Amino acid sequence: MIGEMATNTLGTTPERLRGRWLGLAALTISGLVLGLDITILVTALPTLSAKLNATTDQLQWMSAAYTLALAGFMLPAGVLGDRLGRKRMLLVGLATFGISSVIASQMTSANGLILMRVIMGASGAIVLPLMQSMLPSMFQPDERQRAIGLSGAGAFIGLPLGPLIAGWLLTHYDWGWIFLINAPVVVIAVIGVWFFVPESKDPAARRLDWIGAILEVAGVTGIVYGIIEEPILGWGDVQVYGPIAAGVVLLAAFALRQLRVRFPLIDLKLFRSARFTWATVAFTVVGFAMTGVLFILSPFLQIVQGNDAQGTGFRLIPLIAAMMVGAISTDWLAKRFGAKIMVAAGLLGTAVGMFILSQVGVDTGYEQVAIALAVIGVSIAFTMVPALDAILGSLPAGETGAGSALTRTLQNIGSSFGVAIMGSILNGAYKSQLSGQLTGLPSQVQSAAESSVAVAAALAHHLPGAAGAHLLQAAQDAYSHGMSEVMLVSAAMMLGGAVLMTLFLPARAPQASPASLGERGVIA
Repeated sequence: MIGEMATNTLGTTPERLRGRWLGLAALTISGLVLGLDITILVTALPTLSAKLNATTDQLQWMSAAYTLALAGFMLPAGVLGDRLGRKRMLLVGLATFGISSVIASQMTSANGLILMRVIMGASGAIVLPLMQSMLPSMFQPDERQRAIGLSGAGAFIGLPLGPLIAGWLLTHYDWGWIFLINAPVVVIAVIGVWFFVPESKDPAARRLDWIGAILEVAGVTGIVYGIIEEPILGWGDVQVYGPIAAGVVLLAAFALRQLRVRFPLIDLKLFRSARFTWATVAFTVVGFAMTGVLFILSPFLQIVQGNDAQGTGFRLIPLIAAMMVGAISTDWLAKRFGAKIMVAAGLLGTAVGMFILSQVGVDTGYEQVAIALAVIGVSIAFTMVPALDAILGSLPAGETGAGSALTRTLQNIGSSFGVAIMGSILNGAYKSQLSGQLTGLPSQVQSAAESSVAVAAALAHHLPGAAGAHLLQAAQDAYSHGMSEVMLVSAAMMLGGAVLMTLFLPARAPQASPASLGERGVIA
């Protein structure tokens, strides 16, 4: 029977789970569709604006609603998985995600689509932490890192695949297909999980701390909301710093409650483990780097270097391919070098890739971009897989759902900060470089051009002759200058992360007791 695994408290090696690799394939597909949905909408926003008569604010919330719900509900969803059964909750999350995707594809109003994106994000908040928290019960330590690499690569590869698939679908089909495509993928994932993934849960389940859950959801939502609004309003606007400050206060109250309440939502004592703490830091930094690079590079490839949406997606393939290669090879390398060397080397490699991107200009050939993306892709896999293995290996058997959700929540916040901080640096550098180069143009045109390179490019195509060419060239140069500054700052951050991992991340997990080895194999 698929769900059976022999275990005992004497620490003998458990029998290997039959069908575990098919179960892993189902979990990997689950992560792929979630990663895809984070970025697939970006390419479709101009189409949605025309088809649904959406305002700029509504377009922003089509993306933000998904991110907010995903970040806010992840932690309570992970705890419910530990309590009610991880497989059961995963199937509920997948089914809800698939149904809401189909409904989203049929929406005729912008507000209706925003509502469906909230439901899709909340469903994803169930799926994302549970798909990886189930791996320790499915795989023994000698196979677990390979399994983590493949499942983790699914979610990360979905991010750059989003623009590629969206560009192709929008070229050949109606806009609703960017959501409708989720349905058959979800059906495959549900079938695979149902038949090949065993049920597992906390054998000593605790009550859910509902007050703590409300504090956590409200706190994370406030912080992510403020970060999302920052690129438009700036850090000095009350709609930015107000929600962030409120979110910090609520999360501080949440942390104090978790230390005092009898049944906490998450055991904050997990952070006493240096391996868990520093691996979580590395995982968060990877989220910062990955999302930030896509956010900055996609407009460069599309607007500065003149590729269409589908062409931009194709040019991200080196990142996808390199991540797959890195995820597959990390299992072999990590067993020989340990987490410290692998994670530190991965962050260092990411810094090198970002430095290469910082040297790219308007007239630079694609080869340099491809090399940088390949270096970044391999390096992210080298960081992500050993870090996630260290995190899951540090968690008690009954808290893999909650612990994985905590890590994913922090990574999601890191990704949001990556977009906001990189966007802020980029906007400042872009405006500074562009100001003074647009003399002779009307003040309204200058002001609009300084708002973004996309607006400047659109204006340039409507200006006559030399004026349009001058504006376009100046905007492209300014964006390249801003991207260079962002990549240098980010490379320095990755370099600092590599130093911290070298100093503080333990190379290998402490030796587990025979009893704990037996407990980690328990399957309901």
